[in-house]
Amino acid sequence: MKNALLAKRYAKALFAVGKDENALDEYATTLSEFATLLVDNPELDDALSNPIYPADAREAIMAEVVKAAGVSTIMGNFLNLIVQKRRADVLGDIAEMFQILVDEENNTAQGNVVSAAELSADMQAKVQETLEKITGKQVTLTTQVDESIIGGMIAKVGDLVLDGSIKTQLEQLKESIKGSE
Repeated sequence: MKNALLAKRYAKALFAVGKDENALDEYATTLSEFATLLVDNPELDDALSNPIYPADAREAIMAEVVKAAGVSTIMGNFLNLIVQKRRADVLGDIAEMFQILVDEENNTAQGNVVSAAELSADMQAKVQETLEKITGKQVTLTTQVDESIIGGMIAKVGDLVLDGSIKTQLEQLKESIKGSE
């Protein structure tokens, strides 16, 4: 929970600056890319977040990564600050929280649909339209295939979860049968 609170503080601060600079989307993209970079490169993540390494070495590494990425000065300063304050391990959480703030600002939401088989473009459009009606927001939809749900689909938008999978229905039926014994 401590990481969520820290992430929210940093995300709100960057959000305020990004709003003033009219660069929210740019900052969201940069944060997401840096968070992915750290996940994909555990050695870099370790070099930036492990307190065993001297602070000046961690800061020099981030400065080089920022320079190579060619990000804006403000974003570069923010990323360097994250390393200086020994918060590189929270960068993924900051990126998520920042995206939530940007989505709220734009009245959009990130949605995810898990289905047993690949959804057709028509079905994706219908699901997206339904989720937009339910949430009252424009939904950016991603899809996943998970054959273990047997059939149906599970749709998630923020805290809203609509589970119409066969697997869940079978589990509920099983529990119902157990409860009546």
